[in-house]
Amino acid sequence: MKKPILYIVIPCYNEQEVLPITSGMFLKKIQDLAAAEKISEESRVLFVNDGSKDNTWQIIQDLAEQDPHFEGISLSRNRGHQNALLAGLMTAKDRCDVTISIDCDGQDDINAMDGMIDAYLDGCEIVYGVRSKRDTDTFFKRFTAEGFYHLMNWLGAQIVFNHADYRLMSSRALREFANFKEVNIFLRGMVPLVGFKSTSVYYERAERIAGESHYPLKKMLALAFDGITSLSVKPIRLITGLGGVVSLLSFIGVIWALIAALLGHTVAGWASTVCMVCFMGGVQLLCLGVIGEYIGKIYMETKHRPRFIIGERTWEDASPDERG
Repeated sequence: MKKPILYIVIPCYNEQEVLPITSGMFLKKIQDLAAAEKISEESRVLFVNDGSKDNTWQIIQDLAEQDPHFEGISLSRNRGHQNALLAGLMTAKDRCDVTISIDCDGQDDINAMDGMIDAYLDGCEIVYGVRSKRDTDTFFKRFTAEGFYHLMNWLGAQIVFNHADYRLMSSRALREFANFKEVNIFLRGMVPLVGFKSTSVYYERAERIAGESHYPLKKMLALAFDGITSLSVKPIRLITGLGGVVSLLSFIGVIWALIAALLGHTVAGWASTVCMVCFMGGVQLLCLGVIGEYIGKIYMETKHRPRFIIGERTWEDASPDERG
């Protein structure tokens, strides 16, 4: 039986502190899996430089020169974690049999790859890396993260609880995933839509090995909102329901006002009027904001702009630029 070629796909943004450490860990894992005859010796570690402003790309180039197991691509500019990861996956899909995506910071347990490969050899096309617990997170991060997963599932999005972007995908799954052409991407919600046989591998997440996190609260909230609006239309349906309730209450209020006027019991003062105006104005602005977010996404989708542009590679057997 032919041993599968594995590509470990790793998006990188300003990772010059941690990359020299974790690159050796990824290489050793490739070698160990090959020695166990689970993968081919032709397996590679593919780094994706997401427009880093430090020496990340230079380090990737040096690694590629030192060992053929390392390869790298560099995007023409910073496109964000999701687009960088997508660029790596789309590059790898025609060069390998299976990919494993993982972050560069060393927090995800690299040994979980053994279980992922075993599941793939057992017939799974997609294997999700799932955190078994969140003991290393602060209470606020744990509460908001788990709340987000519950919210997404309630809104109808099919996402795996406590799974981020540590996953195995076969080349078959990636080829089908390439047919998803939307610009606003949220990979952890889109991958389950591909289908095929899948399973989960559980692991414990550690602290970041070096450097600083590039996902502050602002970016996490933006990613969460992108995920909600990209995968579910339920917020718009909730607005419809809210509009119906408010309209019913307003109709009752009008009847009450007419009856009070006919009976001569009109209410003097402006407080109630101001409260109602402010309430209705706030509800309308909130609803317009949610609707506007969906319209904005439709606007971006109709432009059909490329999600990424590859500017450089560490190999020369392809055209210098590639769009996806």
